[in-house]
Amino acid sequence: MDGDVATKSPKEQLASVIIITLAMGAVVGLLMLMFGYGTGFLGKKPDDSEEEEEENKDSKAKSNQLSKKQLKALAVKEAKQQAHKKVAFNHPLLLTSLKEHSQNVLDFDFSMNGKYLASCSEDRTVRLWSIKDFTEKQHKTMRGNVEYDHATQVKFSPDCKAYIVSLAVGNSIRVYKIGKKEDGSMGISPAVDFEKKTDHDIIGIGIGSTSHGNYIMSAYNNTIIHIWDTKGDLLETIDTHQMNHNHAAVSPCGRFVASCGFTPDVKVMEVVFDKSGNFKEVKRAMDLKGHKASVYSFCFNLDSTRVATVSKDGTWKLWDTNVEYHKNQDPYLLYTGSHNFTIHSLIALSCDGHTVAIACGLSVSVYNTQNGEEEERFNDVHTAEITKIGFDPSGRYLVTAGDKHLRVFHNVVGYRANITDMEKKLKTATSQPMRDRLEMQITQARTKLEEILGEKSPEQ
Repeated sequence: MDGDVATKSPKEQLASVIIITLAMGAVVGLLMLMFGYGTGFLGKKPDDSEEEEEENKDSKAKSNQLSKKQLKALAVKEAKQQAHKKVAFNHPLLLTSLKEHSQNVLDFDFSMNGKYLASCSEDRTVRLWSIKDFTEKQHKTMRGNVEYDHATQVKFSPDCKAYIVSLAVGNSIRVYKIGKKEDGSMGISPAVDFEKKTDHDIIGIGIGSTSHGNYIMSAYNNTIIHIWDTKGDLLETIDTHQMNHNHAAVSPCGRFVASCGFTPDVKVMEVVFDKSGNFKEVKRAMDLKGHKASVYSFCFNLDSTRVATVSKDGTWKLWDTNVEYHKNQDPYLLYTGSHNFTIHSLIALSCDGHTVAIACGLSVSVYNTQNGEEEERFNDVHTAEITKIGFDPSGRYLVTAGDKHLRVFHNVVGYRANITDMEKKLKTATSQPMRDRLEMQITQARTKLEEILGEKSPEQ
């Protein structure tokens, strides 16, 4: 047999090897079919049950992992909320907190008659509060709904019979009237919607009323200001050339529109009507120059004779704007103070010009304008960034907005400043009736201040 193999030719030997290889391949293929391997090659779809099971396991594991992260985040959020509930903000000078809004409060405004405060929120409502109720435990409100939108800013009309808002989505102005309904009850109803003129966001609104005419102002985050009549017709478009606007407002006297932005000044313009009540023009009145960097914010006092400004340069300034600007007389710089806030700040000036409040982040500092000193500081006033601060027309209260609440503080710095101012006037008083009146006012202010500092802050 060995001899037979040895005598085969090379071609015959190669053929034998091929036959043996094919036979072995056939045997292996048969075994694969028997155990379920290689079915794909035969045109039959493979059994994906095991692969799908593995994918489901991986997907379930990822889902469980994500759920754990979500649960952890939710737990942290709830813990913070519980912490805020347990350690609610409190301060000896806090009179009360207004808590009817269900989402963040974005702005508020006081009526000129000193009776009401209007606040707007992301919850699509505007609420009217009675200032005389601030000392009460219960705070009644009148609710106005903002349909299909929410208000970013709110301003009372000078006659307190209406208010305007800037709309977040609509990016326009809407007028609401306050009055009696058909059933005799007081209510709020929308009156006029202004036409949208630009895609730039509104950063300031206001209503001006003079002896000759009325107007509404809207300012945008570029350099444009629009002046409208009260029916919604555009009267004038102004370009302030300030790179961008940080803040804009109408003065309480109604004569001026002012703006600040990237440049280190505040531009004050006069809105002019003729004797027949027809709009005439908007012209330059004065510029508040002196800061070395961008002006964040400004505020007029009640009679528009003082303006307070706060800047990125770390200073705040108090100006005398009771000047003959028609004769190109510049406003007087009365005082320059310093602040340690490093980001965008808000400023408020009391009605008499004796007190300045500056808010940044969650904190508020209150300054006496007679000496420039910081006499009060409130930290962590809200759980979200402060969006607005302001003094009521009487100067008794300082109000802040942030998160869902408004905080109402006693303005003790204002009481102290008023006492100091009246004591100075008493020394120079020339008539006995004037001396008697000042002495009585000083006594009343001291009594009220002692009462505030001596009473316990109501539990919030």
